[in-house]
Amino acid sequence: MKEYVSLLRQGSKSAALAAMVNLVIALVKGGAFLLTGNVAMFAETMHSFGDAANQLFVYVGSALSKKAPTERFPGGFGRAVNLVLLGAVLIVGILAYETIREGITHLAHPSESEGLWISITVLALGCILEGYVLLKAMREIAHESESGAKGFAVIPMSFVHVKRAKPATKLVFMEDLVATSGGLVAIIAILIAAYTPFYQAEGIASIIIGAMMFLVVGRVFLDNAAGVIGEADEEMADKIGNILFADKDVKDIQEMTVVKEGESFHVEAKLEIDPALTVAAADDIKDRLEAQIMEHRGVTDVIIEFDEDDKTQAWKSKE
Repeated sequence: MKEYVSLLRQGSKSAALAAMVNLVIALVKGGAFLLTGNVAMFAETMHSFGDAANQLFVYVGSALSKKAPTERFPGGFGRAVNLVLLGAVLIVGILAYETIREGITHLAHPSESEGLWISITVLALGCILEGYVLLKAMREIAHESESGAKGFAVIPMSFVHVKRAKPATKLVFMEDLVATSGGLVAIIAILIAAYTPFYQAEGIASIIIGAMMFLVVGRVFLDNAAGVIGEADEEMADKIGNILFADKDVKDIQEMTVVKEGESFHVEAKLEIDPALTVAAADDIKDRLEAQIMEHRGVTDVIIEFDEDDKTQAWKSKE
């Protein structure tokens, strides 16, 4: 039991915060929907419940992925977060379907909602809280991508470097970006329906929000399906390859592979060195290079093989 408590403490803090915030928001929005009968509010309630469930799965998955390898699972649990997220998207997919279905029903049978300012106040509060979590996720991206961005610079930078973020951080960023945007769409639709006869605006907003949820489902599914299989990270491979090639004892790099599993990177390299070197010297080179690679954030495993220098350069950097 102590092991699992310790693992949970290592889970993604941004995902845990996002799950709690979205659960509170979902409950408040749900109460507002019961009071007003507003279809756009229903859509936002489903959206927030979906985000809360997804981010809770992310938190648990990111914690389990840090479990140490065992005899039965010697490769570790790095891909656990990807498996958990594949399950989580099913929940969001069901909620997205219900959101779109409700929107279509409202289009066919439009009706005027009540409690305008209750809806606006709740949605505005939700946008503020979700915007706060989104900003925190942007800062996490800046930290994890080692971009060095600070202040307002983290906002445009987060869109550029989101692919370099951990799966948990990436999901929180995507979901809260969509959640904040969805809240604004709902507010606009409610105002249109309140001050014009176009009551269908709320149904349209519900369909848009549901479609945005499906977008997140699709993106998360594709990213984590690749993670479960074991996706090669060419950018990291190029970065590590350049470091290895710059070493005075490395003559060439025959092969370089970096596989991303959850939040971890597994590195394999086949290097060419001077065949005249002793085994002891080669072993020292290997220890030195492995230590350099392990300094990179997220690298958990390094395998280096040596071959004799064939005098033909095979390594070409993509930078």
